[in-house]
Amino acid sequence: MGLWISIGIVLFVVGSIMALKPSGVEQRLDKLRMGARQVGLNPKLVACPNWLRGRNDELGKGMVGQYGLLIDGVTLPHSRYQNIDGQWRVLIDNTLTGNHDNHQITKNTIYDQQLFVLDKTAIDLPDVIANHSKGLETKANHIVLYWQDDAYVKPISNPTYHANAIESDMLAIKTALQTWAKVINQAL
Repeated sequence: MGLWISIGIVLFVVGSIMALKPSGVEQRLDKLRMGARQVGLNPKLVACPNWLRGRNDELGKGMVGQYGLLIDGVTLPHSRYQNIDGQWRVLIDNTLTGNHDNHQITKNTIYDQQLFVLDKTAIDLPDVIANHSKGLETKANHIVLYWQDDAYVKPISNPTYHANAIESDMLAIKTALQTWAKVINQAL
């Protein structure tokens, strides 16, 4: 009788330990975010902003990866872009609540010129990242890429995943963010 109780306790403990182990996708995602930190990006998992289309093309639904970069020496306007057909499209939000009034746009002021400088610009990132990019936001000296970073590590959406490609892909994101920030900053 005591033997069966001991076996039951051991099985319970082993089962509990197995339940605590993170899944393979979670381990890969952790490696991805650590790789982003190593190249100077600031990755976060955030609630999808209300102006951004999430996983199921619903505004502000779900969670999304936010990879930001602080850039010294630049001044960026508060601007938002969405990925539409592989291009950045400017998003004008006059009320900051998600109501968009694009017919009142004037491209005359310096601010408007800075906003539209990336409009219809191709998203120059590796395909596995560009296909899951959702939006781009700039503010002061900070530029942020929103994308479904979990799709990068899932075998279904990225069957060619290799852990040794993380650093080069994160450097590609960093370089693209720096380039876009410079383009916006030089539009003065």
